[in-house]
Amino acid sequence: MNHAEAAATLLDMRGAFRTEPDLPPGQRPSNLADAYAIQARVVEGLLPSGRQAIGYKCACTSRIAQEALRIDRPVFGRLMEHTTSESGVVLPADDFTHRVIEAEFGIRLASDVAPAPGGHSAASIAPYVEAVIPAIEIVDYRYADWSVGALSVAADNAIHGWWIHGDAVTQWSDLDLATVEVTVTCDGVVVTSGTGANVLAHPLNVLAWLADELPRFGRQLSAGDLVTTGVVTDVFEAAAGQSVEAVFEGLGSVSVSFS
Repeated sequence: MNHAEAAATLLDMRGAFRTEPDLPPGQRPSNLADAYAIQARVVEGLLPSGRQAIGYKCACTSRIAQEALRIDRPVFGRLMEHTTSESGVVLPADDFTHRVIEAEFGIRLASDVAPAPGGHSAASIAPYVEAVIPAIEIVDYRYADWSVGALSVAADNAIHGWWIHGDAVTQWSDLDLATVEVTVTCDGVVVTSGTGANVLAHPLNVLAWLADELPRFGRQLSAGDLVTTGVVTDVFEAAAGQSVEAVFEGLGSVSVSFS
């Protein structure tokens, strides 16, 4: 298939805020290798001159997300320097087609991740973690129905819109991330809550999955990479004029507002 044509379609959909049922039949990926090849071209087209990808987003790591998207496996996308902000940022609502709020555990890696015989686990990946970070991802999709399928979602950079992060916590090892409660408010009213157990039973299981998955597509987790591990609560869409905050027990909070 022509990866460049599919990427051009997705970039045009983003630029024009245009929604479609799916990619045109001749541009739809039929396997993950094609999907990630398209994704690489999409990311290249999105990055402004002099800016770079800074890590990875993991999508569909929770039952909630998998059921919503009718996907039975996680996929990954890229986090990018120009779509990453510190907590408290105010973003123009009109810059997004959708503003789906996802409270997620972020992770910063201390060193390159070496392969593990038989695959990584939460225990084997933990020594590579420098910090855990409270985060919100804004999912922004252009498909008319976001249950379009794993391959088309992966091709469109896993429908990533923006990533907002709180302060990095380096003294995190005494916390059981699976039991950390996350509470999300919109304009001060609690909307949803969950725990780290909602993403593959533990956020570090997500990181272990990514460490094993990336080499299948010629990539590797590296020192300094940022990873967001998927939504741990129900999701909702924020509107212009609203402010959202996610509080992570023992880790701090992160917030974003829309003008």
